[in-house]
Amino acid sequence: MLGMALAALDSTIIATAVPQIVGDLGGFSVFSWLFSGYLLAVTVTLPVYGKLSDTFGRKPVLVAGIVIFLVGSLLCAGAWNMASLIAFRVLQGLGGGALQGTVQTIAADLYPMKERPRIQAKLSTVWATSSVAGPALGGLLAAYADWRWIFLVNLPVGAIALWLVLRHFFEDKRGFEGPAHRARTTRPVIDWPGALAVFACGGLLLTALVQGGVAWPWLSAPSLLLLGGSAVCAAVTVLIERRAAEPIIPGWVWRRRTISTVNLALGALGLLMVAPTVFLPTYAQAVLGLGPIAAGFVLSVMTLSWPIAAALSSHVYNRVGIRNCALLGIAAATLVLLAFPRLPYPGAAWQPALLMLALGATLGLFQLPLIIGVQSSVGYAERGTATASILFCRQVGQSVGAALFGAVANATLAGRLADAPAGIRAGLPGDLDAVSRALERAGTLTEQAADYLRRAVDATVEHVYYGAAVAGLLALAALLFAPRRFPVHADARGEAEAGPAEKG
Repeated sequence: MLGMALAALDSTIIATAVPQIVGDLGGFSVFSWLFSGYLLAVTVTLPVYGKLSDTFGRKPVLVAGIVIFLVGSLLCAGAWNMASLIAFRVLQGLGGGALQGTVQTIAADLYPMKERPRIQAKLSTVWATSSVAGPALGGLLAAYADWRWIFLVNLPVGAIALWLVLRHFFEDKRGFEGPAHRARTTRPVIDWPGALAVFACGGLLLTALVQGGVAWPWLSAPSLLLLGGSAVCAAVTVLIERRAAEPIIPGWVWRRRTISTVNLALGALGLLMVAPTVFLPTYAQAVLGLGPIAAGFVLSVMTLSWPIAAALSSHVYNRVGIRNCALLGIAAATLVLLAFPRLPYPGAAWQPALLMLALGATLGLFQLPLIIGVQSSVGYAERGTATASILFCRQVGQSVGAALFGAVANATLAGRLADAPAGIRAGLPGDLDAVSRALERAGTLTEQAADYLRRAVDATVEHVYYGAAVAGLLALAALLFAPRRFPVHADARGEAEAGPAEKG
């Protein structure tokens, strides 16, 4: 749980510290790569670590992931410009992929189906609490210390997690009598070409989304070359995966309707979550005039409702079914997202906080039942791959969402600055790099110019939330194709009857 907390915390902790980081290092136009670079590295490595854990065991992969993550954190704290910080965030993500995927697989390995809802609810609590409380902690450190402490704080927490894993986690070797047992007598096969192809495809696509409309026009040669290159890489990736002896994501993951629809739905969830976790703190600081700490707490109220709803979701899906429970949750979440643009300007802090409380409750009913449903629909030998595919798709959604919504935000802000009235244009920032510094020191602007800039940020975040609502509708549409009743594999039934004693 501490390992998962590290990975979840660092996906959002820098959200409220972006003004301080940009003010120190510059590079506002590419700051979204602090999120998308980390998420891209996590995304690409998730399936790879899943196969490594099947081959060599969960413990060595988890230990290696913690060590890589801590090295990346230390380097991030010493970054000297935005490019170096982005590079070290990618290194952090290489460790974060091992943490996220392996922890979820260990939970599915150790606990039978009857106990898994309780355990997964606890893991969801850790994830929701860490990822949503991250902006509050980041704001606290940025306000009273230095933004570099955002990364240094990982070191003691990670050291404790590493010590606990080394001292107290012992694997049940009887659980590795499937593909991993065969790997001991044959040379392990890892689809490195497939991993590199996915990385290249994602990198080209994200670069096009982040820089398009900002560094160059959308229909310019750089955008077209990057988008075309990502399409070619996608085709190459499909060819590599079809011929690979052990593909990163096997074809059966997409041929089984239960798993494929859940993967699509959770991919849309990852896209959706970028709006509140990345852009809500900026809205709270720039539009509502809150400090970094208060802005973080506006988002952190999700930690109150998400875990409670997740823990209680079993009572709902045992009555109405997993699919219907998830449909109810995502439909309500979409309505909450659509309500955000209707908030008054500038409004009060309790209004977005109330919406985030409702959003957490609805997503708690949506995500956890789907994870349990997929894990219970496969046998032990396929559970690691199935779990990795769920997390992979969710992270793909987050990676694309960070870049896509970052592009939307940059384009909206750029358009507002270009269309500013002539009378106040001289008092506004001259480029995107100066926006965060101007908002941080609003007293240096004229009252009219400051109000115009706040309204520009308000419009920017509204556009992002509309995009998040569309993602919610995509998730709902995907679930409509899921089976009405999720199948339960014979292995899962047997585990439920055996209980924890027989599982060791």
